[in-house]
Amino acid sequence: MITVTELKSLADAQVSYHILKPWWDVFWYYITMVMLMIAVLAGALQLTQSRMLCLPCKAEIGNACAHPLDQVIEKINLSANTMGRISPSRGIQNDLHRQQYAFIDAVCYEKQLHWFTKFFPYLVFLHTVIFAVCSNFWLHYPSTSSRLEHFVAILYKCFDSPWTTRALSETVAEQTMRNWTTKPSRRLTSEDTETRKQSIQHEATAVEDDASSVLDKKEGELAKALFEKVRSFRLHVEQKDIIYRLYLKQIVVKVIALLIIISYVSYFLMHITFEIDCKLDIEAFTGYKRYQCVYSLAAIFKVLATVYILLVFLYGFVCFYSLWWMLRNSLKQYSFEAVREKSHYSDIPDVQNDFAFILHLADQYDPLYSKRFSIFLSEVSENRLKQINLNNEWTVEMLRNKLIRNSKDKIELHLFMLSGVPDNVFELSEIEVMKLELIPDAKITPMITQLVNFKELHIYHATLTVDLQALNFLADNLETLHLKFTSVEKIPSWIFLLKNLKELYLAGCIDNYSFTHVEGLKDLKNLTTLYLKSSIPRIPPVVTDMLPFLQKLSIDNEGNRLLILISLKKMINLTSLELINCDLERIPHSIFSLTELREIDFRGNNFKTVEEIISFQHLAKLTCLKLWHNSIAYIPLQIGALANLEQLYISHNNIEKMPLQLFLCTKLRVLDLSYNNLNVIPDEIQLLKNLQYFAVTNNSLEMLPDGLFRCSKLQCLLLGRNSLTSLSPHVGYLMNLIKIELVGNQIESLPPELESCQSLKPNCIIVETNVLHTLPSYAKDNHKSTHR
Repeated sequence: MITVTELKSLADAQVSYHILKPWWDVFWYYITMVMLMIAVLAGALQLTQSRMLCLPCKAEIGNACAHPLDQVIEKINLSANTMGRISPSRGIQNDLHRQQYAFIDAVCYEKQLHWFTKFFPYLVFLHTVIFAVCSNFWLHYPSTSSRLEHFVAILYKCFDSPWTTRALSETVAEQTMRNWTTKPSRRLTSEDTETRKQSIQHEATAVEDDASSVLDKKEGELAKALFEKVRSFRLHVEQKDIIYRLYLKQIVVKVIALLIIISYVSYFLMHITFEIDCKLDIEAFTGYKRYQCVYSLAAIFKVLATVYILLVFLYGFVCFYSLWWMLRNSLKQYSFEAVREKSHYSDIPDVQNDFAFILHLADQYDPLYSKRFSIFLSEVSENRLKQINLNNEWTVEMLRNKLIRNSKDKIELHLFMLSGVPDNVFELSEIEVMKLELIPDAKITPMITQLVNFKELHIYHATLTVDLQALNFLADNLETLHLKFTSVEKIPSWIFLLKNLKELYLAGCIDNYSFTHVEGLKDLKNLTTLYLKSSIPRIPPVVTDMLPFLQKLSIDNEGNRLLILISLKKMINLTSLELINCDLERIPHSIFSLTELREIDFRGNNFKTVEEIISFQHLAKLTCLKLWHNSIAYIPLQIGALANLEQLYISHNNIEKMPLQLFLCTKLRVLDLSYNNLNVIPDEIQLLKNLQYFAVTNNSLEMLPDGLFRCSKLQCLLLGRNSLTSLSPHVGYLMNLIKIELVGNQIESLPPELESCQSLKPNCIIVETNVLHTLPSYAKDNHKSTHR
C-alpha cells in the first residue's frame, strides 16, 4: 500500500525537475496533453456512438450502385442498347428484419471500414505516449537520473543558502556604491557628496552586519559542506557529456518519429470518408449483394485528425527549434563572464560538458539559479566563508593563549594546519614573530598594520597571499623571512618586493631549471643573510653575481654534491659561509680570497684530511672554524698558523691525537673535540688561557692533564662517556666553572674541592646520582632541594 508520504515525495521529485525543462519542454507537455485529450475524446466517441448504417443497393449500373434518376434513364435506353440491365428483385420480398440490418452494419464495419478510421483514437494515444516517454526519458535514464537528481538537490541548497544571500548582498552594495559614485543624478555639492558617502558606508555596513547575523556557526558549517559537494559534483560531471548526448538523441528521435507520423497520417487522413460502398456475398439471405453505408463519426474524426495534424506540425516545429538550439549554441561550454563582471568574485571558473549543459537548461528556466550557484564555484567565496568560520572559532583570547616567548626572547605566534589566518590575529599588537605552517589559503589583510612590533615571518608549506596595503607594510617592517616550499614555483613573487628584508631562509627544491624563479633576489638590496636548504647542483648565479653586499651565505645541500664553487670568490663581503651537507671532499680554494670571512662551517661533508688549513692564515679575520661531522683522521700541524682563531669545532670525526701546534692558537675560547678517538690530552692545553668551553665527550680518555685545570677562564667542561676513573682535586682552581659533565665514566666519587667552584650549581653537575651523593653534605642537600 502506497502511503501519502511516499506519494508526496514522488510528486516533489517530479516537480523538482522543472528547473531542467526549457520552455519548449513545457510546450511539448501541453501539446501532448491536448493530443491525449483528442485520443480520449475520439476513443470515447468510438466506444459509445461508433456505428455504420447500411442500405441495400436495389439497382446497379456497371459495378456501382445507381441513383434512382439514373435508373429511369437507364430503363429508357434499355430497349435501344443492352449495355446495361437492371436486375430484377430476387430473394426475400418482404422488409428486412432489424437483425439483418444489424448484421450487415457489423460486417461492413469490420470488413469495409478503413483501418486508419477504425484505429484513429488508438494511434493518437500511442503517439502521445511515445512523445511523453521521449520528453521524460533522459530525466529517468539510469546514467543520468542520479546526476540530475543530485544536481537539483545541490542547486536548491545553493539557492536557499544564507551564504548565497550574503554574497549577493555584498555585490549589490558594491554596485550601488559604484553607481552612486560614477553616475550622480545631479550636480552635487561637497556636503552632498560627503553625506552620500556616509550613507553608502552605512548601508554597506548594515548589509554586512545583517549577513553576518544571518550566517551563524551552524549555517556556516552547512555552507562549507555545500562547497565540498559542489566541488565533488563538478569533478564527476564536468568530465563527461552523457546527458548532453542523450538529450540530443532524444530530440533527433522525436524529429524522425514526427516525420514518419506526419507522412502517413497526412496520407491516410483522406481515407476517413462519410460514405462507404460495402459489397457482401450474402445475396442468398437478403436478396442484395451491395450496400451503401455511412459512418456517423467520419466528419468528427476528420476534424479531430486535422487538429491532430496541426498539433503534430506545431510539435515538430518546436522540435526543430530545440534541435537548432542544441546544434547552434556551444552548450558544452558555460561562461560566468557576466557574473564575474558584476560581482567581486573574479575567479568563478567556466565549466564544460554535462555540467555546462545542465546550467544552460537551468538558464532557460531562471538565470538566477546559475548566478546563485556560481558563488559556490568561486574559491574567493569559499575562502571568505572559511574566514568567517575561522574568525568565529579563534577568538582573541584563544590566540593570546598561544603566544610564547621563543629562544630569542621574542613574542611568537605559531598557527598550525588552519584553514587560514584569523583576522583576530591582527588584534595582538605585541606579536613579533609569526609562524604559519601547513595553511593552504592564508591571507594577510591590511589589518596587519596594527602589528607595530612585527619583524619576522615564517611560512612553512603554506600558500600566502598579501593585499597591496599589507605588502607595503611588510616591505617597510619585515626583516626576517623563513620560507619552506615543495617546489620552487610555490615561492610567492611578492617576497622579492620586501625592500627592507635582511634575512631570508629558503628551504625547498631548486634545480638548474628553477633558477629563474629566484631571479627576484637581485631586488633585495638590503639582504645580508641568505640561507638555502635544497638539492642544488651549483650556487644560483643571482646569489654570487647580484648580491655583492651579502654578508652571510648558508647552503645546506642535503647530502648532494655542490659543484662549481669558483664563483664564491665574487662574494667579497661575506663574513660568514656555511657549506653544509654538500658532499665536499676538500676545502674549496675559492674561499681563501674572501678576506672578510669571520666564520666558516663545513658540517656534514666528506673531508678526510684538511691539509688546506694552512691557507686559512690568509683569512686574517677568521675567528670561527667548524669542521664537525666529517671523516677527518688528524689535525694538520699547520693549525698553529691560525693565530686569530677563537672557536674550533671538530667533533664527530676520527681524530686520535691532538697536535701540540693546536695550542698555539692561544685566542681559542671554544674547543669541541667530542665524538672522536682521543685517548690523551696534552698538558700543553694550559697554554689556552682564554679557553671557556672545552668538550671531549665520547672519546677514550683515561685521565686528564693537570694543565687543563690551569685554564682559569673555563666555564663549561664536558667530559662525558670516556674512561675516566677519577677527577683531579685541581678542579677547584676553575673558579669560573658553571657546568661540568662526567656521566658515562668510571668515577666513583667527586673531590670535595669541587665545592670551591663558586659559580657551579649542583644541578649543573651532570653525573650519576650515586656519584653525586659523594659531594659534601651541604652540596648534596642543595641538590636535593633543587630536585624536589
